[in-house]
Amino acid sequence: MGQQEKVATSLAGAVSEGISASLAPVDAELARRYPGDPGTRQPVHTVYVPGNAFEADTIRSWGDAALAALDEHAPDAASLARVLGLSDELAGPVYTRVRAKLEREPVEDLRVDFEDGYAGREEDADAARAAHLISDAYDRGTAAPYMGIRMKCMEAAVRDRGIRTLDIFLTGLMEAGGLPDGLVLTLPKVTYVEQVTAMVRLLEEFEKARGLQAGRIGFEIQIETSQSILAADGTATVARMIDAAEGRATGLHYGTFDYSACLGVSAAYQASDHPAADHAKAIMQVAAAGTGVRVSDGSTNVLPVGPAEKVHDAWRLHYGLTRRALARAYYQGWDMHPGHLPTRYAAVFAFYREGFEQAAARLAAYANQAGGDVMDEPATAKALSSYLLRGIDCGALDTAEVARLTGLSRAELDAYAAPRRGDLTATAR
Repeated sequence: MGQQEKVATSLAGAVSEGISASLAPVDAELARRYPGDPGTRQPVHTVYVPGNAFEADTIRSWGDAALAALDEHAPDAASLARVLGLSDELAGPVYTRVRAKLEREPVEDLRVDFEDGYAGREEDADAARAAHLISDAYDRGTAAPYMGIRMKCMEAAVRDRGIRTLDIFLTGLMEAGGLPDGLVLTLPKVTYVEQVTAMVRLLEEFEKARGLQAGRIGFEIQIETSQSILAADGTATVARMIDAAEGRATGLHYGTFDYSACLGVSAAYQASDHPAADHAKAIMQVAAAGTGVRVSDGSTNVLPVGPAEKVHDAWRLHYGLTRRALARAYYQGWDMHPGHLPTRYAAVFAFYREGFEQAAARLAAYANQAGGDVMDEPATAKALSSYLLRGIDCGALDTAEVARLTGLSRAELDAYAAPRRGDLTATAR
């Protein structure tokens, strides 16, 4: 059939136009509520450091302590492989990359904590100091890609203190030269949607006071209470919180121990793989899907300290929990101790390297319409490219090796990973 040959239809053009007009509000609502992933780097973890303990050399000291732990308890690839059960094929590349990561960029996201982890007595001074140190770190190029604070929550007993600390911190950053691109704020123990609305109003007022662009400051919502998952009326509170954030919500962070305690889980069983944790995170994940809000897993409180046997047991636990989270598409978690960094990166790097070649081959076949033993769809191509990009961003993969196996540039990977709405049905090149 020639391209110019007309085909028969039965419906008048006005039918399609009428349907489009009737769905215009839905189209606008889809675009507003579900803009898709922002396409920016997501850190693999968040490190929490008490506000009274945060210093100019905190990031470097964490990296040095993690390297010292490796030197003492897993001084080579073979020894780490025995502890974690890494294959011979993965052991060398993973170990080499873990050490390089700890030397180059030991922390990807750091939150100076003024909530549960804070034990200082001079919060005004500590908040001002945090602003100065973070601003200076960005100026000197020694900052983590993402940095910020966790303030106190919006509950009545600590609300004024939390607002004051946030004001001091943000004002300090502005006085030191402005808000860094990697700024992240965390609002903990959110129970009611109105607390999210209050945070939005607070940030709006700060932006007005300092002449900032509206919407400049975003924040993470920490899920630590049962009410943040299921409201009294039976609705999924977390979904309503995302909407109430008016585009400012950047992440949902699961709080392992507060949430578990809220449900009455005894201390011995409070862990990120408890069924109650899986339920909460599944609700978070579904609520956040397509909104551009990212989900983070929680932490383990089993620290890798003491004799080698205890360190190795803690490493195996942390490694297993991290791998479990990655398989469930929770690409970020919390790390509470420098000794968690080796297994955080070992788990992340092994996850991306062991599936790298297959993912690259499938994406290359899709991009070139070459076929293969798996028939992939556009949505799968999006997932494959996102997988490869996450691997590149954290250091598990190199851009050159990904390009070699896929035949795709970084820009082309980005295009597959974040197509415009409606483009998932587009054909491969």
